[in-house]
Amino acid sequence: MQAVNGLLVVDKPGGMTSHDVVGRLRRITGEKSIGHLGTLDPMATGVLPLLLGKYTRLAQYFSSAEKSYSGAIRLGFSTDTYDAKGVAEEEDRWAEVCAGVTLERVRAAATRFHGEMEQMPPAYSAKKIEGKPAYKLAREGKPVELKAAKVSIASFDITGLEGAEASFEMSISAGGYVRSVAHELGQDLGCGAHLSRLRRTRAGAFEIGEAHTLEELDALAGNAEAIEALCVHPRILLPEMPSVTGDAQALGRLRNGAQANLPEFSRAPLVKVFAGQRELVGIAKRVAGTLFQPVVVMG
Repeated sequence: MQAVNGLLVVDKPGGMTSHDVVGRLRRITGEKSIGHLGTLDPMATGVLPLLLGKYTRLAQYFSSAEKSYSGAIRLGFSTDTYDAKGVAEEEDRWAEVCAGVTLERVRAAATRFHGEMEQMPPAYSAKKIEGKPAYKLAREGKPVELKAAKVSIASFDITGLEGAEASFEMSISAGGYVRSVAHELGQDLGCGAHLSRLRRTRAGAFEIGEAHTLEELDALAGNAEAIEALCVHPRILLPEMPSVTGDAQALGRLRNGAQANLPEFSRAPLVKVFAGQRELVGIAKRVAGTLFQPVVVMG
């Protein structure tokens, strides 16, 4: 089967790991080289960008994208995983505290989760401790000693309170945990809480409106051209890098690892180099003026 190259935005269903989605895409496309950009927990749904084929070489340039979410926080008790998949750490106290936990009070408590702050990752997370994921240690009953990490929360809005569930919208930096915010919010309110529902609506430049379901992709199994047509246009990717089209001589030099002159007159340190409108040749670093050195060659 023909190779599939590009960045595809998938609408991840609930109940699957991000790795499960990669496996499913490998079966649909026949492409073995696939990697996702930012893990989504199994219970979460929504935007999961995947790099296919030669585009996996670009993964390093997508690492710091901010993410946006919508979801719900269940008030009344916390869990060991900070979400609905975990084991309750206490009795459900909602019946006794509900009268005092109003929408206004929840919104007031949420205001501290804004800007740069220290966040403690959940014990059941993929954070590494001496090379081993924390969740594996937690499942084995071993001590999990994680360090607080700096995260940036651009927005955290409580949009409603229906029964024991507070709905919300949030934008948070890469590496931040929404379920840690849910857990801490419950502590601040004095009633415990955990993340009950989560949908990623944006990852960097990629929005839910351009995401494709696995059912939609299943219908195209074996059709590499049709699947590539659903991928994000390569000139839109990495918008901080200008796009430049090289002539045959320059492209030949860059493909062989040599420096070449390109008609690019900005001061951007990195550029995307194309042959024609869609064929991404690679990423090049500005040496001086219009002289560039290839740093990623797609082949």
